[in-house]
Amino acid sequence: VQLQASGGGLVQAGDSLRLSCAACGLTGGTYSMAWFRRGPGKEREFVAAISWNGRSTYHLDSVKGRFTISRDNAKNMMYLQMISLKSEDTAVYYCAAKSSDARAVYSSSHYYSGKSYDYWGQGTQVTVSS
Repeated sequence: VQLQASGGGLVQAGDSLRLSCAACGLTGGTYSMAWFRRGPGKEREFVAAISWNGRSTYHLDSVKGRFTISRDNAKNMMYLQMISLKSEDTAVYYCAAKSSDARAVYSSSHYYSGKSYDYWGQGTQVTVSS
């Protein structure tokens, strides 16, 4: 399984960006996916997650209303639409995936821990200037 994140860049506060994550090798299974980020001098933090079928999504409180996670399983793609970007959103953004049981009903905590994810992309830099 390989994940490739893209779409980062240098933008001004208030601007928008859409990050993409291309997933290779996920066919034949059900995978939860997520975005994490690591800001300068900060620990990695959860940003957003989406269930294998896209029906459930979870977002960090500080990005709710500004960021939206989505996925297109037919294209093996995941996205993070970001609007009203702030300087504190500056970070390297990583996409991640883990195998999930399609029959299970997971609580939100299932998605939050980065340690539970099996596959990671290389990261894409988002820099927001104020």
